[in-house]
Amino acid sequence: MSQPTQPILPGFKLGKFDINPPIALAPMAGITDLPFRRICRRFGIGLTVTEMIASRAVEYGSERTERMAELDKDESPVSIQIAGSDSKYVVDAAKWAVDHGADFVDINMGCPVKKVVKQVAGSAMLRDEPLVARVIDAVVKAVDVPVTLKIRTGWDSESKNVQNIARIAEDNGIQMLTVHGRTRAQMFNGKASWQDIGLAKDAVSIPVIGNGDIIDGASALDMIKQSGCDGVMIGRAVQGNPWLLGEVRAAIMGLPKPETPSVEEVWEVVHEHMLHLADFHGVKRASKLVRKHVPWYSKRRRGSAEFRASFQKVFVWEAQIEAAKAYFLSDIHEQDADDKVLDIAV
Repeated sequence: MSQPTQPILPGFKLGKFDINPPIALAPMAGITDLPFRRICRRFGIGLTVTEMIASRAVEYGSERTERMAELDKDESPVSIQIAGSDSKYVVDAAKWAVDHGADFVDINMGCPVKKVVKQVAGSAMLRDEPLVARVIDAVVKAVDVPVTLKIRTGWDSESKNVQNIARIAEDNGIQMLTVHGRTRAQMFNGKASWQDIGLAKDAVSIPVIGNGDIIDGASALDMIKQSGCDGVMIGRAVQGNPWLLGEVRAAIMGLPKPETPSVEEVWEVVHEHMLHLADFHGVKRASKLVRKHVPWYSKRRRGSAEFRASFQKVFVWEAQIEAAKAYFLSDIHEQDADDKVLDIAV
């Protein structure tokens, strides 16, 4: 009788929750809304995180900000991510996140985008270690849920301070740290340094999540081996390919790689995503969003470039569904045609 397979990573406790499998969906601006997170949950990940919400935006109480923090009734564990450098506003945003159902509050100190950095938020905070400590301390003392932190390895290659920030985070009550293995100067270019993630892991006793350049199960295992991280966070590679999460989950659990999804399975997920977008945002807004999301699903498929070009010219919701269906189920029709040719030949 064969022995049960042992997981590569066992998962870990965060507050009252078991993060198992230790796989998190990265927060991505304009992408990880409720419909996207709902699709990704299908593949058995352990943690979802909302889009980053600016602490000052919470003060204004706009409908858009409220929608960004909207969670599914069964979406747990889930974190609401906030950003800012003014302790007062960040604390208010953290309390607001808890009131909106967040199981954890995640503070973003890694966003490299210029408009965020100009406000001395996101990765700009890494240049001011006392500021990092003050903001973390204020938030941890203000809320009764675990507070987590996401960072980069430093501002640039000459000023990497990932170990210092990791220690500051743990000393001030952060219960989980996520490290994107790039500096702010790299933006999303070049390679992520998994070794730098390992420096953070070696510096603290809290769980450390590695982020950057995971594209399949094999790369997830390589990151774990090189960094010793306790879990992984996956972002851009999931766009149009949520099946990647299932592949990484299998790799971490020590299970065989899942089979490639069938044509029907791909269309089922694409269609479901489109319907979730319409249900959550309304058809008018959804018809704009699908012109971003649906073409991502076509990557690596035959005729992808032509489909993307034509799909961008379709603006009516019903026509968008029909165009997407025709494209994603086209392989079935071609197979049926091939079978008829064979029948005639026989």
